[in-house]
Amino acid sequence: MLLLLALPGENRPAPRPAATACGMAPWKTIRDINLQNRNSQLQSARRKMAHGWHAMRKQLDGWRPGRIPIAYKLAILITLLITAGMIMLGVLVARNQTQLLHAQIDEFGNTLSQQLAESSKELVLSDDLLGLMVLISNLGSSENVLGATIYSESGRVLASSGMLPPSDVLVRHNDRVAAGKPLEPVEWTAWNETGDQQIVVSFVRPIQFQDLVAGYALVSFSKATLGQALRDTIHAVAAATVLMIIIGIAVAFFMGRRLSQPIHDLMDARNALDTGDLNFRLRERREDEIGFLIDAFNGMADTLVEKHQVESVFSRFVSPNVARQVLANLEHVKLGGEHVEATALFADIVGFTSLSEKLPPNEVAELLNDYFTHISMASRYYHGTVDKYMGDCAMLIFGAPDHDPQHRLNAVCCAVMIQRMVDRLNTERQRQGKTAVHFRIGINSGLMLAGNMGSHDRMQYTVVGDAVNLAARLHTVAKEGQIITSELLYTADDVYQYVIGRKHGSINLRGKAEPVTTYEVRDVAPDLRQQMEQYLAELLASRSVA
Repeated sequence: MLLLLALPGENRPAPRPAATACGMAPWKTIRDINLQNRNSQLQSARRKMAHGWHAMRKQLDGWRPGRIPIAYKLAILITLLITAGMIMLGVLVARNQTQLLHAQIDEFGNTLSQQLAESSKELVLSDDLLGLMVLISNLGSSENVLGATIYSESGRVLASSGMLPPSDVLVRHNDRVAAGKPLEPVEWTAWNETGDQQIVVSFVRPIQFQDLVAGYALVSFSKATLGQALRDTIHAVAAATVLMIIIGIAVAFFMGRRLSQPIHDLMDARNALDTGDLNFRLRERREDEIGFLIDAFNGMADTLVEKHQVESVFSRFVSPNVARQVLANLEHVKLGGEHVEATALFADIVGFTSLSEKLPPNEVAELLNDYFTHISMASRYYHGTVDKYMGDCAMLIFGAPDHDPQHRLNAVCCAVMIQRMVDRLNTERQRQGKTAVHFRIGINSGLMLAGNMGSHDRMQYTVVGDAVNLAARLHTVAKEGQIITSELLYTADDVYQYVIGRKHGSINLRGKAEPVTTYEVRDVAPDLRQQMEQYLAELLASRSVA
C-alpha cells in the first residue's frame, strides 16, 4: 500500500481508487514502465547478436551448394579448358608418335631383311651353306633380333639362326605378293625359353638376281621389344600431359583468385558499410571495368557519408524521433497533422534579461547551451522530445510524435529531474564563483494538434492547441524553482498518486472564462525518486567525462 508523504501546508486531492485501463494496479504499471528500459537494453543486445549471426550467415552462404565463390568458378572453368586442351594435345601427340614409331619399326625391319637378302645373294646362288651360316649367325647374335632364316626358292631352309618361324609364315608372305597386296610384316606366336608366349614379327624379302628369285631372307623381331619404345613414348606424353594439367590447375586457381580478388574487395567494402564503417574505401587503382566499379563504389560511399552527415545535422535541428520519421517518409512529407493526447512542458530561466545584460555574449551562449544540453538529455530519459528553443525557453513534448501512454507522468518526472539537475549545476557554478541560474516550469496535457506546421517551403514539426497555450501561460506564473501544472494533469489517475505537491491557487488567464486551478509539484514518489537519482548520476557523469 502506497504511503503518500505531505509537506506542511500541502494540499492533495482526495485519494481515488487506483486503477488503469487494463485493470492493473498503477504501481505495477509503473514498475513495468521502469523495467521497460532494461527490456529495451536486452532487445538491443539481441538485435546486435542477430546482426552478428546474420553477418556470419552471409559469410557461410558463399560455401553453400549453388553459391560457389566466383574464384572457384573461374578456376574450374580454366581447369576444364586446360585439361580438355592438354588431353586433346596428348592424344594427338601419342597418335602421331605411334604412327611414326610404327613406320620406323617397319622401315628398320624391312631395311635389315633387305640387307640380309642382298648379302646372301651370291652365297645362295653359289650354294655356299657355310657362308650363309656365318652370315646368319652374325645377324642372329644381335640383341633385338630373335632369329634369321634363309630359304630357297622352293621354301627349303638353307640356313637358320635363333628362332625358326613356322612354315606358313613364308606361305602367307607369298600369298600377299601373289594377290598384289602391299608387303607387311607377318606376325606369329612363339614360346621363349621360360615357356612364356610372345608375339613375333617377321620381315621377308626375296633374294633376287636380276629377275630371278633365288630364295628368301627372313628376319624376326619380338613385338614386345619393338613396342617398348612405343609404350615409353606414350607414357612420356601422358606424363607430360598430366604434369601440364596439374600446372594448369595451379595456374587456374591462381588466376581465378587474382581475377576475383577485386570482387572480394568489393564484397568486404559492402560488408563494412553494412556494419556502419562509412569511412571504408577501396584504394586499388585500375584502368578496366573493375576500376570503374571501384570508383563507383567509392563515390557511393562518399554519398552515404554526406547523407549520414546531413541526417546527423538534421537530427540536431529537430528531435531524433521527428528526424527519423521525416527521413523514413521523405516522399510523404507535407503540411498537416493529427490530434493527439500529449503533454507540453515549458521551462525558462528566471531573470534571464538582467542576467544577459551582466554577462558577455559568449558566456550567455555558453550558459544557454550548457543548460539546454542537459534539458535535452533529461527529456530522453522520459521519452520526451525537444520541440524548440525560444530564447531562454525550452519547449518539450511528451506523447508525440511517438505515442506514450505515460506521457503525463513522464513529463512531471522530467520537470522534477530538470529542477534537481539545475540545483546541482548551481552548486557547481557557485563554487566557481558564477551566478546561480533558476528555472521555472509549466506543464499541461490534453488534446493538441501535432504535425508539420508552416509553409510548403519552410515547415517544422510542432504541437499547437489550447492545451499547449495553457502550458506556456502556466510557466509564466511560476516562480524560480517551481513546477506549476493544471488541475487536469495533477489529478489524472496516472499522476496524482506518484507526485508530492500542493494546490497552488486559481489564476485568471486571458481568453479563459473561468479561473484555472493550478498545482505545484514538489517531488515524486520514492521509487520514482530512486530511479531519477540514477538518471541524474549518469547525466552528470557524462558531463564530467565530456
